Amino acid sequence: MPFKQLKNNTIFRFASNRYVLILLVFIVWIGFFDENSYLVHYKLFDREIKQLEADKEYYQTQIEIDSKKIKKLEDPEKLDQFAREKYKMKKVNEEIFIIEYDTLKKK
Repeated sequence: MPFKQLKNNTIFRFASNRYVLILLVFIVWIGFFDENSYLVHYKLFDREIKQLEADKEYYQTQIEIDSKKIKKLEDPEKLDQFAREKYKMKKVNEEIFIIEYDTLKKK
């Protein structure tokens, strides 16, 4: 194809327009070479998605554990035991003695 015919081709005229060329260079620069390029963001988002999926799995297991604890606390005796052990609550006219052991070894 001679140059004159190529020059009259509408696709070639559009592609050789200086604004189109500048736009293409800009898109390639932003897409691949810039520090905020698509490739960097893709890797970053991939890592973030994996971290969020791991967090989701952790919180789902925690929800299962907590729901089992709540199920146990529906029993009044277990609720009473939990309140006494965890929050050191007591019944009316009852005394509680908390014994703490010294964990330091004497020389």
